[in-house]
Parts: sequence; structure tokens; C-alpha cells
Amino acid sequence: MHKKRRFLYFIGREYKITTIPAVISHRKHPMNRKSQIAENISNIKAKIPAHCKLIVVSKYREIVDIQFAYDAGQREFAENRVQPLLERVAALPNDIQWHLIGHLQSNKVKFIAPFIAMIHSVDSVKLLEEIDKEAQKNNRIIPCLIQLHVAQEETKFGLSQEEIHPFFQQIKQLNLNNISVNGIMAMASFTQDQAQIEAEFSQVAQAYQEIKTEYYPNNEEFCELSIGMSSDYGIAIEKGSTLIRVGSAVFA
Repeated sequence: MHKKRRFLYFIGREYKITTIPAVISHRKHPMNRKSQIAENISNIKAKIPAHCKLIVVSKYREIVDIQFAYDAGQREFAENRVQPLLERVAALPNDIQWHLIGHLQSNKVKFIAPFIAMIHSVDSVKLLEEIDKEAQKNNRIIPCLIQLHVAQEETKFGLSQEEIHPFFQQIKQLNLNNISVNGIMAMASFTQDQAQIEAEFSQVAQAYQEIKTEYYPNNEEFCELSIGMSSDYGIAIEKGSTLIRVGSAVFA
């Protein structure tokens, strides 16, 4: 069976949208797959408090599985790269709220500025200024989280402890009217050491409180602490997480 569908691809500096014949896969997804994803989402939501929101991480997942999660009532999803995000936006329902959780290059901001619900991974003043510029072009205010680096892996991005205060001191001096700094995001080390994860999340929670007290004391929009993934969201919630980013536990 064939039908026409939109397809996004990258040429030079631009993402293009075209219409090509797409072969629809006949690989059967048993109904118990759909039921399992719905059950996983229900079980996770039953474990998290009312102040905490589930963001389903859909990176590397098949469109049909993301649709199953959507059919189960999930509306907030996250991707870590721009191009796969754009492909999913084209293929899935338009009432999904998309979050960008991976490292974002300044030259890619323009592609997501028209629709992105939140950017979790701001780690430089330059990037924040670019988001503000593109948001202004789209007559939007884009919610952003500032990423902190607390994990032992050097491959993870984010502000170091020494960079936090200079960063916030600088952005408070800027006239950024089309972004909203809504909180902090961080990732713990990839480890089985629960004590280490707890210590790192405690460090993030303390930094969040210090930043809020010093720079956003009367700003109700600065209220999000995005920590916790499939393997450690329980600890994250204990440390005050308001956004957990869960993928494998949903699609297991």
C-alpha cells in the first residue's frame, strides 16, 4: 500500500519539506504492544505526585509506538536532536507539545522556534539570545530551562558550578523579552551507584533554590526542576523534580 506523505530532509542550511510516495509498513504491531505502552504510562503516572509531570522521551522510537503513547493520553514528548524532531512533528498529531532536551546549536534554533513547547538544554548566553531572536520573529515567548552539569561524564553539557552565577548575572542584564527562564535541567551520572545519583540531584536541587532566591525571587514562572529519567526518576522526585524525562520505561 502506498500513500503520499510529507518528508523532511536537510540540504545545505535549510530543512525542506516535500511530498513523496511512502511505503506503509505492514509489519504487525500486536494490540498487546499498544496496551503495554498504555499500562506503562499509567503505572508511571500513578507513582508521581501531582506537581510532577511526565515527559515521554521518544528519541529512536518508531512513529507507531509514539502514536500508541499518544492514544494513551500522553501529549508531551521530548527529542534530543532537531532533525528527528522535525520528522516527528510532520508525522504525528499537531496537538503534541514537543520538548527539546538535547544539546542545541544556535543555527538550528530557527527550525524549532515556531512550535517548540520548551527547550531544556540552554547552556550559553549566545544560545539564549538566539532563541529570543527567533522567538521574536515568530511572535512567541519560548520557555527555557538552563542546563547544569553535575554528572561525572565530561560528555554531558551544561553550566559548571563556577559558571552559574556569572551566567545568571549576565542574562539578567539583557533585554530578552521573548524567552522565559522557567527553571533548571540536569542529568545525573550514568551509574548504578544510587548514593552518587542522590548526591548529584541534591546538588542540582540546592542550586535551583539558590538561583531562584537570588535571581527570580518573585517570578512564579521560574518553577521547573527537570531531573530524572527511567532509571532514577524516583530519586529525582524525592529531590523535588517537577519534570521527569522517561523513555525506556514507557516503551519497554
